[in-house]
Amino acid sequence: MHPALLLVLAVAVDLALGDPRWLPHPVRWLGAWVSLVERAAWRPSFLAGIAAWLAVVLPAAVLAGGLAWVLAGIHPLASALSAAVAVWLAVCARDLADHAERVRRPLAAGDLAAARSAVGMIVGRDTDGLDQAEVARAAVEAVAESTVDGVIAPLCWAAAGALAGGHAAGAPGACAGLASGAWLFRAANTLDSRWGHRDARYRCFGWCAARADDLLALLPARLAALLITLAAPLAGGSPLVALRIWWRDAKLHASPNAGRPEAAMAGALGIRLGGCNRYDGEAHQGPLFNAPGRAPAATDIARAVRLMLAATLLASALLAALLLVV
Repeated sequence: MHPALLLVLAVAVDLALGDPRWLPHPVRWLGAWVSLVERAAWRPSFLAGIAAWLAVVLPAAVLAGGLAWVLAGIHPLASALSAAVAVWLAVCARDLADHAERVRRPLAAGDLAAARSAVGMIVGRDTDGLDQAEVARAAVEAVAESTVDGVIAPLCWAAAGALAGGHAAGAPGACAGLASGAWLFRAANTLDSRWGHRDARYRCFGWCAARADDLLALLPARLAALLITLAAPLAGGSPLVALRIWWRDAKLHASPNAGRPEAAMAGALGIRLGGCNRYDGEAHQGPLFNAPGRAPAATDIARAVRLMLAATLLASALLAALLLVV
């Protein structure tokens, strides 16, 4: 099976099934391994952080690709299906849509407490004191950011791995590369969420995790912003407005990547995103994206999900076409 077909198959399965709760998800195993590595390797040192990063990311990529490689010696179809499953489990478009809906439904019904609880499952900020507009903003921002981390970036790195593996070792290499690329990013992004902080514990140890994630998501973040911009009419927005807000406001964010999809989403939906968030009771003032826009509402969560799903399909088609022609 061609890696382009496997990529499309993986996305289709994710959109249809998401991550079934009965299936032991590799991310849980990865999280346990991250904790073990941190306990063994933590030092207030850049070198310790680099070594720990390698101790997590390399095994994740090698195991995912190695399984597909070994199965190629048994049957090509087994290798292909293994690679497709690896990409499926690295992508979370359906789960992201489902989580966003769990916020939208109670928010639209006026159950602010339930909406706060639900949005607290997908954002790191304090949610107890959020009003309706702030809950909607948190959900839309989570959808925008996760369009990169949970969808576009793992697909891009899966495609890059397939291209590299295919050129090096033919069909078995392409399958192994597809799986390795997806899980290289998934592991690196997991480490950024766990270690990529600027507090006293992780300032040195987590430096590699934060910078590596920035680098790996650099192009996917811009592709996600572009796809959100192109899909703006599906949410009643204007691509030209989305493009203008993206180019004007994205650079205001301290992250080289996070501001891109958020600014594009704000422009596409015609709403205001960003501002003050509280973490552990401490206020952090962030930039505003599309400052003249209106405050978000529950309906904007569904519109953001529509754009995320459109970006998922567009990215799948684009990357599959790339794999077919290169």
